[in-house]
Amino acid sequence: MSYKIETKEQFEQFIIENWNNVNKWIDEEQAKLPQPLTSSVDVRESRTKFAPVDQNMYPAGFNNICGKDLLYTAEVFKEFFATQGNIKRIGLLPESHTKNKFYLDNLYKLKTTLELAEMEVILFSPHELLFEEGPKLELESQSGFILTLHQGEFKSGQFKAKNNEIDFNFDFIILNNDQSSPFDIKWSELTTPILPPPYVGWFRRQKVHHFHHYKIIANLFAEHFNINPTLIQADFMAVENIDFNTKEGLDGLADSVDAMVKKLGEGSAVFVKASQGTYGMGISVFSSGDEVRSMNRKVRNKMDVGKNNLKFTSTLVQEAVETIVYYDQAPAEVTIYLINGKSTGGFVRTNPLKGSNANLNSQGMLYKKYCISEIEENSDHLLKESVYSVIARLSTLAASYEMKDLMETI
Repeated sequence: MSYKIETKEQFEQFIIENWNNVNKWIDEEQAKLPQPLTSSVDVRESRTKFAPVDQNMYPAGFNNICGKDLLYTAEVFKEFFATQGNIKRIGLLPESHTKNKFYLDNLYKLKTTLELAEMEVILFSPHELLFEEGPKLELESQSGFILTLHQGEFKSGQFKAKNNEIDFNFDFIILNNDQSSPFDIKWSELTTPILPPPYVGWFRRQKVHHFHHYKIIANLFAEHFNINPTLIQADFMAVENIDFNTKEGLDGLADSVDAMVKKLGEGSAVFVKASQGTYGMGISVFSSGDEVRSMNRKVRNKMDVGKNNLKFTSTLVQEAVETIVYYDQAPAEVTIYLINGKSTGGFVRTNPLKGSNANLNSQGMLYKKYCISEIEENSDHLLKESVYSVIARLSTLAASYEMKDLMETI
């Protein structure tokens, strides 16, 4: 089958020349259902394609976004909250790993961005183990920012402060906790609006479902604009019922890796990803099924259990999109941040310890700020930024359908 847009170079030029029409199509599709309030998308660029390789609804890298983009992020937050009624006081519910000082940098920047959107922001958590010394916790981030985290308890459909010095009275709650280990809270009784929904965390979410929806969206987009759909997606398949500890199901996984390598061509590599993995955990790269069968104990342990001891039993076998993006002579990939489905910022993740086919979200990674604000049609110097933004928006559109599925099965 022939397409109007057949090559990666043609696709790049098409996006820059049709920026307004492309985003109008995405806007119209996004208007059909709620978008994730916050999200991030890792985008890989190879010699032949652009493809999303991960999508997160609880991003934890706002500290890596450039200042100009954070100002725009605040604008988009403000636009969103204007549609939600009289929102002035926001509760920000973070991850519980408060000893990660880089994560605290992220919290500070997210809080500051919401304050720039003219919101009052209170950090709180119902995690009792964080407050063994009292109902208020003072935290210092990697960059020296001071944050106050207040203990909350869930009563009568609302979060109440354990500290008598403060009243929560939240108009809205933003969840920045990926729910790998879900809170023991009856969220259905919560009367305060909360986004992203607590039901779409990694205790329920599956990467295979996301990429199933992305394939549908990418194909619709490609058909509408007469684009070869392989230019904007990585091939994948799902493999279920695996136990990396006992080796049950490894032969089937190995066969799937061989099938994917054969389909992609000799010398290709394949990512095997835990379907519920997050923070770059539960990811290995293979070039043959034999490598899967001979996986040593150390690798199997890495693939078996993830964050908060989440057991992995389903995997995504995905084409390894070999990056051609380099930063300071190290392989890199771009991460785009989105608010309510709009691309608002981003950064470059680079890893001098890894190769161009590897998982870069691992030990040795570094972050470089990458401003994407003010992309305009026919601005050649922003060509790459435009393409990355479109891919990220399509991925987040797919996540909205994934979110719809999860919300319907509560």
